[in-house]
Amino acid sequence: MLINVNVKNLALIDHADVYFSEGLNIMSGETGAGKSIIIGSILIALGGKLPKDILRNPEKPALAELVFQISDEEVVSKLRDMSIELDPDNTLVISRKIVNGRSTIRVNGETFTINNLRKITELLIDIHGQHDHQSLLKVSKQLDILDDFASDSIDKIKSEINTEFHNYQNFKNELSEFDIDNDSRQREISFCEFEINEIDNAHLIPGEYDETEKKFKMISSSKDIITKLNSVYYNLAEDNGSVMDRLTDAGRELNTLRNFGSEFDELSDSLQTVENLCDDIKREISSYIDTMTFDADDAKNTEVRFNELNLLRQKYEKETVSDDPVINIINYKNKQSENLENLLNFEERKKDLNKRLLNSEEHLTKLCSKLTDIRKKKAYDLSKKIEEVLKGLNFLDAKFEIKFDTKKEFSSNGKDEIKFMISTNPGEALRPLNEVASGGELSRIMLGIKTIMASKDRIDTLIFDEIDTGISGKTAQLVAIRLKELSKIHQVICITHLPQIASMADRHFLIEKSAVNNITTSNILELSEEESIDELARMLSGVKITDAVRQNAIELKKLNNVNN
Repeated sequence: MLINVNVKNLALIDHADVYFSEGLNIMSGETGAGKSIIIGSILIALGGKLPKDILRNPEKPALAELVFQISDEEVVSKLRDMSIELDPDNTLVISRKIVNGRSTIRVNGETFTINNLRKITELLIDIHGQHDHQSLLKVSKQLDILDDFASDSIDKIKSEINTEFHNYQNFKNELSEFDIDNDSRQREISFCEFEINEIDNAHLIPGEYDETEKKFKMISSSKDIITKLNSVYYNLAEDNGSVMDRLTDAGRELNTLRNFGSEFDELSDSLQTVENLCDDIKREISSYIDTMTFDADDAKNTEVRFNELNLLRQKYEKETVSDDPVINIINYKNKQSENLENLLNFEERKKDLNKRLLNSEEHLTKLCSKLTDIRKKKAYDLSKKIEEVLKGLNFLDAKFEIKFDTKKEFSSNGKDEIKFMISTNPGEALRPLNEVASGGELSRIMLGIKTIMASKDRIDTLIFDEIDTGISGKTAQLVAIRLKELSKIHQVICITHLPQIASMADRHFLIEKSAVNNITTSNILELSEEESIDELARMLSGVKITDAVRQNAIELKKLNNVNN
């Protein structure tokens, strides 16, 4: 569950450090106090988009940090599979720091990308924003809900369909390559044969390119190399007044000074060493010049082979599978050989692919039919559960069904297309959800579905941002009861403006706005029992809180505590 949210320098928040608990955590406050900024900060920490001008003070860094305590061993195992190291108490810290328009995301101290972060957070938290209930109107979302409900029964067959669908697509793609006339096929055969023969006739040897290139460069540069070596040799030993002659003369002069002190002995020995070294260099240069002679035919053959190899590279090195160009050319030839074989056996290959495609289609049809049968059974169960839970949310005589249609084409998710059908009033015909439900009704329907899915959902933390929009009175009380039930299975964090929901809180937080020195700041405070009652009284009455209103708040709190 989410145990701590730490926010600095974001929007109206200078610094907020909030600790949540199990059960139902309620946040309330005046309109415009900054309630949704807390949810926005959580979304930012989870990799959400940074709104423009989100930093309270652009000159200072901003921080959004979340601390989770993870109890589900399966979630712990999945996180470790992602190479995330957890503390012995399974604490996970996600932080996002924003400095000079740039943000850095860390998970337990390690830097993460936004894409990798989303894979983590989808295991930990589910945020239902003010407009997320609109996703219920999308048929793809409706199918996801049904499949989540039926997951224990359909996950295996959905995996089989996904595998077979990819086989089916591959067969179709391969067959599309056979959609050529006989003349085109004959031209393609001739082209393949020409390329294969040209490569075969080159008698390529892996590794020869580098050797030939090295030899060619040496031959091409030999004249320049020999000219420069001869110059060095001449200056060193052949020129009048050459280095060797000067060293010999210098050594003779130093030898005459040996009788005047040992230091001259050392200088004379050192000079002799230099003279010997120069003599060694002279002999090595002479030997190298002698070896740098090339047979004219060998040089010509090397040049021809190198040009041939380069021409083959230009034509056939289509794909780099090795650092050796020859291997890349051979790889291309092997692929063309396979292509040629397919072209030569065109009819047999096409017939075989058609047969395999037909078999795949038949198998896929059976799998999709089986998936549809299971979905329909589970759809009936889900519909009845939704009807039941909607009655508990003040849809007095709601009727709910899931309508099935069959798509023309296969997909990796079968051939089903479904629609949620609902009637919210007695005597009304069932109609698609998007033609019937208002925003407030969609919020309640989504809450009802989340309640049904709660026992299946492994996500610990559910956040609702003003799910109570557009409701009041008895409906608000029923929504409050449903949220309380949900909080017995999951940690629930809820922003609300309704006292019926706030009175159910296990922990109640007040978000209020204040201005100091013409600077507006939002603060979040955990309320004591007495302070919570005062806040409920404000929510009940608005501006003026009388003794009667406060007593009403006390009774509402007691009533809900007794019933839950």
